[in-house]
Amino acid sequence: MGWGIDWFTKIALKYCQQSYSRRMAGVVLFWGTILSVAGVSWLTIYVCESVHPGLSIVVQSISLASCFAGRSLRRAAEDVLAAIDPEDLSLARSKLSMYVGRDTDNLTIAEIDRAILETVTENAIDGVMAPLFYAIVGLFVPTVGAVPLAMAYKAASTLDSMVGYRREPYTDIGWFSAKSEDLLTWLPCRLTVLTLSLISGKPVTVWRLCLRDANQDPSPNSGWSECAYAAALGVQVGGINYYRGEVQSKPLLGDNLQPITADIIQQALKLTRYSFILWLGLLAISATLCTVII
Repeated sequence: MGWGIDWFTKIALKYCQQSYSRRMAGVVLFWGTILSVAGVSWLTIYVCESVHPGLSIVVQSISLASCFAGRSLRRAAEDVLAAIDPEDLSLARSKLSMYVGRDTDNLTIAEIDRAILETVTENAIDGVMAPLFYAIVGLFVPTVGAVPLAMAYKAASTLDSMVGYRREPYTDIGWFSAKSEDLLTWLPCRLTVLTLSLISGKPVTVWRLCLRDANQDPSPNSGWSECAYAAALGVQVGGINYYRGEVQSKPLLGDNLQPITADIIQQALKLTRYSFILWLGLLAISATLCTVII
């Protein structure tokens, strides 16, 4: 996915000089990537099925597992946490810079912890829960299937990560990918908030704070995701960040009832894991029902 997106983007930026042409190239990039990924996934599964059903199951399992970034999120968070040394934060700041877009050179321990939590909670949706949501939906679309639909969403998420920026040179070529990924993530994001509110045992608190704070974030989804975790954990995220030396103020989400610590970050990772397991159970039940119906 990454190679194809990068190749097309470079070609489009070179030959499309007008805003309109770059926007049209962005539409082609999005649909070309989505349909190619879904098509290749479907064809691979079809060929494997014709060879042996067992091979198809193995390939589908591996492909579906590749859509989920839960383990990567946990490893990234623990990698930075393990590097934190109150006497010398240079290593932790350096490691953190590999996972976040903000400037990390002068961050304090508290700011490092906040950055980790914000990254973990924002990416829990598009990296874990949303692909699983589309896998479940795909089971009820027999002509498509769980894996192709999950892979298609993963392609949309990858497009947003690579070109969905408001800064040049991606402003025009990435607008369609960014808007489309926001739309595709909207429903699984709200369902994840619902799941988190129930698992945490604080449904009223989580929804009250999300309704109060989440819409202040310019993103239609990350604000809800981060706020849901913050409300469930009794912490506050957002505030002042620096990007390439320029200050950006993000809205404060949640109530500052306790500081963000390594333990809080581990609790956030557990909430994601519990939500994933719950939805995975729904996937298994859905697969069984589809098998019975078919």
